[in-house]
Amino acid sequence: MKRLRHLVFCLSALLATNSWANTDALTLHGEGSLRWLGLKIYDARLFSTGRLAPERLMESPFALELTYARNFAGAAIAERSVEEMRKIGAGRPDQHGNWQAAMQRIFPDVRAGDRLRGIHQPGRGASFVLNGETIGSIDDPEFSSAFFAIWLDPRTTEPALRKSLLRLADSRSR
Repeated sequence: MKRLRHLVFCLSALLATNSWANTDALTLHGEGSLRWLGLKIYDARLFSTGRLAPERLMESPFALELTYARNFAGAAIAERSVEEMRKIGAGRPDQHGNWQAAMQRIFPDVRAGDRLRGIHQPGRGASFVLNGETIGSIDDPEFSSAFFAIWLDPRTTEPALRKSLLRLADSRSR
């Protein structure tokens, strides 16, 4: 019976992830671009199945898609993600090393034009899709909250991008 429940859980998780891989059933909530010293790094788009309330964001499923404008090593993306988590105080120091290792196993090198989508699954964790293909997941709700806080938490290092993604007043892309 345990095996059957596990199989049903895995299949439902896979189906949920695949439905989030396709934007047709999702609503674009907001979008913006990240620039560094004037150079575009990526365009970001936030998708949901309904209305997102910024104050209860991590209680809702959503997808954040980055379309890269430049090539980056997967290991560098994982390292930068943990660096950003630290800057905003997301997660504990003892979690950061494990999370970085998990992201390094999942994140491939990306090229300009690649679309990397992270899917927040409340209470379960995060799944990742590259150019429409599922590449992995991290089944840790604390990781998922910390990871997406990089863009969506009020303490983000990119407040203008957050405002654009969440469609808050005075939103401007950087």
